Amino acid sequence: MISTYGEDISISQDELRDLVFQTLEASGTAHLRRCAEPRSSAGRRVLLLPPDHTRLNSMAGPITAMVYEKLTADGVEVDILPTLGTHNPMTDAQLRMMFGEQIPLDAFKVHDWRNEVVRKGEISGDMLAELSDGKVNYTVGVEVNRMLFDGYDLILSIGQVVPHEVVGMANYTKNIVVGAGGSDIINKSHFLGAVAGIENILGQTDSPVRRLFNHAVATYLADLPITYILTVMEQDYDSGEMHMRGFFAGEDVTVFEEACKLARAVNITLLDREPKKVVVYLDPHEFQSTWLGNKSVYRTRMAIADDGELIVLAPALKEFGEDPTIDKLIRKFGYCGTPATLKHVEEDEELRSNLGAAAHLIHGSSEGRFAITYCPGREVTLDEVRSVGFKAAAYDEMAARYDPAVLKDGWNILPDGEEIFYISNPALGLWAFKDKFKE
Repeated sequence: MISTYGEDISISQDELRDLVFQTLEASGTAHLRRCAEPRSSAGRRVLLLPPDHTRLNSMAGPITAMVYEKLTADGVEVDILPTLGTHNPMTDAQLRMMFGEQIPLDAFKVHDWRNEVVRKGEISGDMLAELSDGKVNYTVGVEVNRMLFDGYDLILSIGQVVPHEVVGMANYTKNIVVGAGGSDIINKSHFLGAVAGIENILGQTDSPVRRLFNHAVATYLADLPITYILTVMEQDYDSGEMHMRGFFAGEDVTVFEEACKLARAVNITLLDREPKKVVVYLDPHEFQSTWLGNKSVYRTRMAIADDGELIVLAPALKEFGEDPTIDKLIRKFGYCGTPATLKHVEEDEELRSNLGAAAHLIHGSSEGRFAITYCPGREVTLDEVRSVGFKAAAYDEMAARYDPAVLKDGWNILPDGEEIFYISNPALGLWAFKDKFKE
């Protein structure tokens, strides 16, 4: 493992470049140079698997650019497959925002999670029953993008470790079997996480879903030449600056576990008391759907007091799901809580065939414990927001009272005396009342 980390350090661009090049020498270019014959007759080839623009703060964009620059200068053919999962394909503008101006756009490939995957094996229903304490019992097809088996000499999986609602802590094997995965494992793993309980999973290194992902990769994808590059990021809320607290690179679970220890230290905020009102701002570059924007719900649900309110400032909201089928299902059933969603799963074949959507509907509901008010801009109407089970208010009206340009992350007292807790980006961590979080 190549690593540099600490709760108080900030890895500079120059230091990051050195770490990236060390990683390439240790597990990338060194391996390629040792090969008497490349895996492909066309020459040495490397596949990069970074996240998309919804993980803009991960530093995966600059890392990808550094790797591309170095390897292509050494004569290596490099393809880049952003690990979209179920997200929309990136636009040219989003690719440039994330990865810079130097990489040719034709180096970027698009992951199609429904059609361009291969099934490498199945995980038994018995294992799913064991992972879920008997709540589900179905087989899971291990499906990943066919490009991973296209004769690459090295696959670099790049991304950020941060608390995550489905798997506990993001990245590592999740980037392979979800980010570059197919519909069966995406849908069924998300539903496994939902029935296991989001509060039992958030911020945990080990979880039923993590065990599923690790087992899938170890059992069916072990022959792939994968090296992981993982970052841990923290925002300084006083200055607004983003700091890289950790860089971890290697091939096995130790890389992920060490990154998790640091992420739990710097990305989880435990509160001494429960706020009655939480206001979350969704950056327009990252959040344009409730599929993504509901991180505002997931990452704050263990902080908000009973009968409290979550206000979601969503100026760029334009849809609910980023996949047409999922968007339709969200509009049809709405965020109606676990019992109602499970009943819909039993009765509706299309929802039953898209269990990831069902899981999202469960995760996005407060189960009636607190109110959720979405505040969209002009691309989604207030009636549309209300139709999926949320309260609604106009963005301009609510942003005038809860001004993102004025509010500071954390506790704020407004001029009229109202106390709120403000979060400028829910993707950067997890907020919980200390008595509700499992250490």
